[in-house]
Formats: sequence, structure tokens, C-alpha cells
Amino acid sequence: MFPQTLTRLTALEAQIAANGFLLDNLPDRYLAVEPQFDPAAQAWRVKVVLTYPVIGCIGQVGEIMVSAYSEKILSHTPPTEIRERGRQLYEQNRDAIQTAFSLAGN
Repeated sequence: MFPQTLTRLTALEAQIAANGFLLDNLPDRYLAVEPQFDPAAQAWRVKVVLTYPVIGCIGQVGEIMVSAYSEKILSHTPPTEIRERGRQLYEQNRDAIQTAFSLAGN
């Protein structure tokens, strides 16, 4: 158990830490969202999604675990796996993505 003097990160702080990890390791199409506190792990589970500015979220491609008491990344889906899942989601949604960008440009 953690000492009472430690302050638990907020959901927003955990999400910021996870997005910092993504910025350091992946292209800008990936975003950390929806932090959920895991009391058993004493950590925040933060979903990683593929997203596009015109369209929004395409789908989940991974997860990052952030310590509940620091901004330390405890575990994460490997970036190569995130990229591969992102590529698969893009291929599955290619027509809709290209159409949305075409319409946004008009």
C-alpha cells in the first residue's frame, strides 16, 4: 500500500502523461483518452486510439498504464503493435476517411 502522504494523480494528469509518451514514440494520429483508475494496480489505465482531426476517433489501438502516484509509465502496448493496429483500422476505414477529408477541403 502507498503511504497516505502521496497524492494520487488526477485522471487528467494521467492522460497528459500518457499523451506525452505517445508524442515521444508515435506519430500525431494517436491519442490517449478515457483514463480509468485501477485500484488493484494502483494505476490509471488509459486507452490509446487512432484519431483524425476531421473525423475523430476511429478505434482503440492500445493501452498505457500510468502510476497513480507519479507520471511514470508502468506498461504500454508496444509502439509497433499500436502502429500495426492503426494501419489495420485505417485500411478498414480508408474510404470514409478519404471522403471526410475531401468534404472538409470543399
